[in-house]
Amino acid sequence: MSRQLLTPAMAGVLDRIRRAGHAPFHTLPLAQARAAYLAGAEMLDLPRAPLARVQALQLPGGDGQPRPARLYAATHAALPVLLYLHGGGFVIGGLETHDSLCRQLALRSGAAVVSLDYRLAPEHPFPAAVEDAWAAMRALAADAPRWGLRPGPIAVGGDSAGGTLAAVCALHARDIGLPLALQMLITPGTAAHAHTPSHRLFGHGFLLEAETIAWFFDQTLPATQRGDWRFAPLQADVDGVAPACVLLAECDPLVDEGLAYADHLRAAGVPVQLDLVRGVTHDFIKMGRALKEAVRALDDLSSALRAALNP
Repeated sequence: MSRQLLTPAMAGVLDRIRRAGHAPFHTLPLAQARAAYLAGAEMLDLPRAPLARVQALQLPGGDGQPRPARLYAATHAALPVLLYLHGGGFVIGGLETHDSLCRQLALRSGAAVVSLDYRLAPEHPFPAAVEDAWAAMRALAADAPRWGLRPGPIAVGGDSAGGTLAAVCALHARDIGLPLALQMLITPGTAAHAHTPSHRLFGHGFLLEAETIAWFFDQTLPATQRGDWRFAPLQADVDGVAPACVLLAECDPLVDEGLAYADHLRAAGVPVQLDLVRGVTHDFIKMGRALKEAVRALDDLSSALRAALNP
């Protein structure tokens, strides 16, 4: 019954993926899982858009060591900036897997986008990724002109695990008195455990498998620590955090916790722009070659970002 919710184009994508016979990430050795994600990450994404500025940076990491980052901008002007945090369950992914997505956000929004290569588990377990995201956010907010960026409130955003990190960045920004223009949460994880109905409905055959989610969690932190709000922002008091733009996919194991987080924010009086895209799965935002919904969502995200950074 749940397969009937898919758009024809989304069902076709899933059928092609199934016929390709790729091994699920959780069945592979770690290095192979990362290589497999890298090989397929942009296969359905829009072509990498040429931009006036694509620049390698280094930003402070949470352990005091510099972390690689990449700046994208459509012009050489001093632009406001979005700190982007990639998806991949805190275990896989990096600058290359999300290059096209960051280019599209920079091109369509007119903002600069800085993508952070934060530390991954299991080599760097929780909260290493959180600490790297926080350190990068603080540095960009404190010294934007150092990188040719416009001073003023920045935005934070990310997809999947990166959406979790963006939500947690917004909480940290509130706690340290750092004004943020926007938190942009794309299909984020927000809960401590995979217990919602959407995990049962969409945990098999909808791209993001239940076993892969469990594998990501197990690589990142022990079960006894998963109630920590830095991993599960649904556990946090969200009063006073930055306005949110939340993009969710209907056929995603994470959709229920994304909706719950949007409700949690609204209940605290936080302005929320929520877009629930029907008939698509987790990671649809990176399927612009195949899904018109992805292109439309990129435009919507970019409009929200442009409005927030240019009040």
